Amino acid sequence: MSFKQLGLIEPLLKALKEQGYTEPTPIQKQAIPVILAKKDILAGAQTGTGKTAGFTLPMLQLLSQHKQVGEKPLIRALILTPTRELATQVAESVDVYGKYLPFKSTVIFGGVKINPQLVALKKGVDIVIATPGRLLDHISQKTIDLSKVDFLILDEADRMLDMGFINDIRKVLAILPKNRQNLLFSATFSDEIKKLADTLLNAPKLIEVARPNVSSEQVKQVIHPVDKERKRELLAHLIKEGDWKQVLVFTRTKHGANRLSEQLEKDGITATAIHGNKSQNARTKALADFKAGTVRVLVATDIAARGIDIDQLPHVVNYELPNVPEDYVHRIGRTGRAGNVGEALSLVCIDEKEFLENIEKLIKKDIHKFVVKGFAPDPSIKAEPIVQKRGQQQRGQQSKAPKSHLGPNANQKEPRKKAPSQRGMSHRHRDK
Repeated sequence: MSFKQLGLIEPLLKALKEQGYTEPTPIQKQAIPVILAKKDILAGAQTGTGKTAGFTLPMLQLLSQHKQVGEKPLIRALILTPTRELATQVAESVDVYGKYLPFKSTVIFGGVKINPQLVALKKGVDIVIATPGRLLDHISQKTIDLSKVDFLILDEADRMLDMGFINDIRKVLAILPKNRQNLLFSATFSDEIKKLADTLLNAPKLIEVARPNVSSEQVKQVIHPVDKERKRELLAHLIKEGDWKQVLVFTRTKHGANRLSEQLEKDGITATAIHGNKSQNARTKALADFKAGTVRVLVATDIAARGIDIDQLPHVVNYELPNVPEDYVHRIGRTGRAGNVGEALSLVCIDEKEFLENIEKLIKKDIHKFVVKGFAPDPSIKAEPIVQKRGQQQRGQQSKAPKSHLGPNANQKEPRKKAPSQRGMSHRHRDK
């Protein structure tokens, strides 16, 4: 099936052709006709599936069918995203696909000066891409008019809920026109997402292109057992020995991201960190340097990495495993895109044994364990209690992690213990 067969108009087809896109992805095949039929959708799609084009293309087409009267454009489409990086990425897609259509768009997020946003809104735009926090700033200052919105799109809704934006979203919904088309995209369908969908969507069409929380078959996954104190040494060894030119590394904390990037620089490996405490200009420069190849290693936290869209990223490294297993799937989904094979490596110490069990339970398979020569874990080291968030397990309580180490016999199976729920241990962050 071609984009033309999906019913897209010539200006969109021309823009797609210039980008070299000839065949729609599964999410695009399913979503585009439904959206063009002016129906609400609840779409389950993971990162890298082409979901942005899946809602941007039909939205632009429907906007073009009903040209507004008057010289100054009014906001008719509102796209909400959880992070600045994702907002920027969506805005770029709107510009690319809408190249031959007469629409103006602007992106609104925190971390930058508000004046340029005020100027753009005053001149008038058709499409606004925003993060919830900064959007509410404009609403409270009465610098934005959402009374004519025909489309509301929530992108990565699961992440917005994880980051604590549900109340902000409700405030936005309360001021939008009742008669509008709603599109909700989420990587997972949690109970919270279903509850939001019930209040937001009108007789939605359910679209799901992949089983939730299933890691891509295009990604080769491997675990390297190693002592915590030798992780940085092992990472530097892998990068140098493999002559890796581009690798995305995940840490759990902003401080850890900064410290690791500084240590890698001392090891002679160009690296930079990206996280919520960095200014938007610094984050944009870090990502641009990484894409251009002037920086070999980009160290990121989970929240900052949402919106990083690199088609041929060869390596992703979990320097620390996430304590929320769904985040592992999101992390490794950064590689193995567009038919390319990627590699996802995890440096796992004994303290993370329980996190690993929860991940393997979620993806329903055991990840291959391989000890790098010279970096075998010390069998005398015992696990420290895993400190989790919000009452799951407090400091000093007995860890449920098995006392056996992740050593040379790591491939031997051990009895699988029932993993506790990780829901509720996700990061809380305000992107305002």
